[in-house]
Amino acid sequence: MTSLPFASLVLPLLLLAGWAGSAVWLTGRQRYLQQQLDSAAERYDMLRDDLQRAELANGRQVVELGAERERTATLQRQLEANRELEAELRQQTRQAQLQAAEQHALAEATRAQLQGIQEQLAELRERQHREQQLHAEVQERHARLAEEHATLKTTLEQKEQHFQEQHLLLRESREQLKLEFEQLAGRIFEAKGQAFAQHSQQSLDALLRPFREQIEGFRAKVEDIHHKDVQQQAALGQQLLDLKELNRQITQEAHDLATALRGQKKAQGNWGELILENVLERSGLREGRDFVRERSFTTETGRRRPDVLVHLPQKKHLVVDAKVSLNAYTRYVNSEDEGERRLALGEHVRAVGERIRELADREYFSLPGLNSPEMVFLFIPIESAFVEALKADESLFQRAIEQNVLVATPTTLLTSLNIVRQLWRFEDQNRHTAELADRAGKVYDKLRTFLGSMDGIGKSLEKAGEAYRKACGQLVGGPGNLVKQVADFKELARGGTHRAGWPVDRARGTGTQRGGAGRPQLTSGWAVEKRPLAGGGRSAGREANLSGARGWRER
Repeated sequence: MTSLPFASLVLPLLLLAGWAGSAVWLTGRQRYLQQQLDSAAERYDMLRDDLQRAELANGRQVVELGAERERTATLQRQLEANRELEAELRQQTRQAQLQAAEQHALAEATRAQLQGIQEQLAELRERQHREQQLHAEVQERHARLAEEHATLKTTLEQKEQHFQEQHLLLRESREQLKLEFEQLAGRIFEAKGQAFAQHSQQSLDALLRPFREQIEGFRAKVEDIHHKDVQQQAALGQQLLDLKELNRQITQEAHDLATALRGQKKAQGNWGELILENVLERSGLREGRDFVRERSFTTETGRRRPDVLVHLPQKKHLVVDAKVSLNAYTRYVNSEDEGERRLALGEHVRAVGERIRELADREYFSLPGLNSPEMVFLFIPIESAFVEALKADESLFQRAIEQNVLVATPTTLLTSLNIVRQLWRFEDQNRHTAELADRAGKVYDKLRTFLGSMDGIGKSLEKAGEAYRKACGQLVGGPGNLVKQVADFKELARGGTHRAGWPVDRARGTGTQRGGAGRPQLTSGWAVEKRPLAGGGRSAGREANLSGARGWRER
């Protein structure tokens, strides 16, 4: 009995002690949970602020992403346009290459033409040599004709004298025959008077017929000889008149040329310049564009005026002088005395040599404003004059070359000027080819710059894409992304409020779990995971609502 009351007292005490311990534990647990709730509320406020900042940042990133997409579309359009431009430039480059190939083929054809011109030059030189030989033959023929003229003149005079003698002899023979015939007839008539009387007229005719026939034959022969002599005399006279007329023409032409050249330096110069102008016109060069005449230059020593200034490609020039004295050569051609011809030829060679030295001393190539090689053309309008000078002094041409003077005749100068004309053609073709090459180089440089720009655009696009992928990974897809962290925060906050059931600190503007205007809405659109509190035995399933995450990604 005694133990029972004691036990009844002890048990309530134990229960009271257990309840008191439980109350103490629950009080401590409540304080701990309250602290956790306060901490969660603070973290919730922080997360809400972070979420707002993240939403703002996300909005800016979305705007920037839209602008970046527009820039990307613009760059893609520019890329398409640049690709079209690149295709067009490649087409132009191919065309330029084709044109360059055509120009190369044209240059090859031009080289072939130049070779043909060189062959023509050799042929012209050969023709010049033949013409020189022909000129020598003509001179020899002229000399022979002069000799034949003198011989024919002498022969004609002799024949005229012989004809007069024959005519006189014929007249005397006729008178003598007439006299003898009369005497014979008288003697016959006297001696045969009776016989004539006795014979008939027929017998007399028969007797006289042979004699009459002989007389008629003799008369016919005399008349034929006289007629032939008259014809020969007339033909010889006509030939003599023709030779006289030809000799007069040759003499007049030689006299006119000698008069124009002898002692009249101005006339010689004008005549030489006229021949030079004809050669320039025949070569195809045009005055004022390809050559100029008598251009004046002022130097420290005075004024210089070359006869002709020929323009070459690359702003270069050739100087041609046509003033050379031909007085001695005229005397050499017209003189018949061999000694006087030798003296005149020597004077002609000295005149040409002095003119070469004068041109060398003038140094036309050093005139201001000229870009001429150290060479001056001395133009001799008569090729035979230069040929005779070379025959007399074979070193004349070499001395002229050493003194930077090139002696030219109409044939050689015409050939040189044709080469100048071909050089102008080559210059035009080369300038056109250079322009094509320069244009192709510019196209290539522009294409290379464009490709560099396109490479930079590609690198920028790659960097922008990489930055975009990195930002998306940090926001949504990557490990520890911002969306997952926010979801974890909300999940943690929701789990704490469901288990505790106590109101949240109103100072932070939030409500209790049971409802209220300031209740934090942690489950709207976010993944929430229900977990048992520490010490509880109940397990709960997990609810996953990912619509909020999808909505975040869509925003």
